[in-house]
Amino acid sequence: MKKDIRSLNLKELCSFFESNDFPSFRGNQVYNWLWNKSVFSFDEMTNISLQLRDLLKKEFVINHIKIDNIQKSKDGTIKNAVKLFDDLLVESVLIPVKNRTTACISSQVGCSLDCEFCATSKLKRIRNLNADEIFDQASTINLQSKHYYNRPISNIVFMGMGEPLLNYKNLILGIEKITSKDGLGLSPKRITVSTSGISKLIIKMADSQVKFNLAVSLHSAIEETRNKIMPFSVKFPLDELLNAIKYWNKKTGKIVTYEYIVWKEINDDLRHINALVKYCKASPSKVNLIQYNKTANSLFVSAEDNIIDKYIYELEKNRIPVTIRKSRGKDIDAACGQLANKLINQ
Repeated sequence: MKKDIRSLNLKELCSFFESNDFPSFRGNQVYNWLWNKSVFSFDEMTNISLQLRDLLKKEFVINHIKIDNIQKSKDGTIKNAVKLFDDLLVESVLIPVKNRTTACISSQVGCSLDCEFCATSKLKRIRNLNADEIFDQASTINLQSKHYYNRPISNIVFMGMGEPLLNYKNLILGIEKITSKDGLGLSPKRITVSTSGISKLIIKMADSQVKFNLAVSLHSAIEETRNKIMPFSVKFPLDELLNAIKYWNKKTGKIVTYEYIVWKEINDDLRHINALVKYCKASPSKVNLIQYNKTANSLFVSAEDNIIDKYIYELEKNRIPVTIRKSRGKDIDAACGQLANKLINQ
């Protein structure tokens, strides 16, 4: 089986050309085609000879992604079903607002976690995405943004399918490619990695002094409730998670964003509001209240507006920054995992 050329780093690529009696600078040229120009064919590498292109075709492949299905919402959101080289499917989303375009990308095929409210949790985790597959999603949405909105992407969030921190190595490599001047050149300050709360890996990121932002899917600061809606969290108690977040803040100087959905008869009471306020005050943080994108699980229904207002009031009263993220793509399969679920089960 031929090796994917994008699994080679620049030094290895230059060494390959030297060992085949070509000047090493050819490696820089090919590397630029692969990452900066995001080409998927050796034939597109027009500044290298046919002889050299034939050698590359003989030795390597480029296992690029393909857009298998596109859904466009009336609010401008574009949902992509992305087919990988082995015909597996993941999802990526382009989310436009007035002054920016955000790419929401996946990190795994399926998910090994069991959040009850998430459509992706119904898909068995098959494998991690490679770093180049992570990069390809960002690059593809960047092209879509230029095509539909005449501007490149401004932000990236890892809030698609999978738990990013359980694909740690490829996540970091993918972000390095995205932020590199040889890649998309996007500032790491415009990238947010969202985790369900894998404490030891939050500490690992902090020790690595990463430059991107951290978001944690919290949804309840009461252990019993969180364990019920996110059963895996039994292994990652709230106290342990909070200690990891405090460590993150101390090492990186960055505050965490807590992602929080409020559901009817689950976390829509004063007890849960007070618990969230207390949890937030323990370490510098802000809260992103998220409008729920309904899935097949009928147990989860968005809370009434007055409850959301109460959350906002109590958070602001305690000087905790809070924003509301409105649901996008309500007229399409916008919730994470919905489109892939539909296509897989056709």
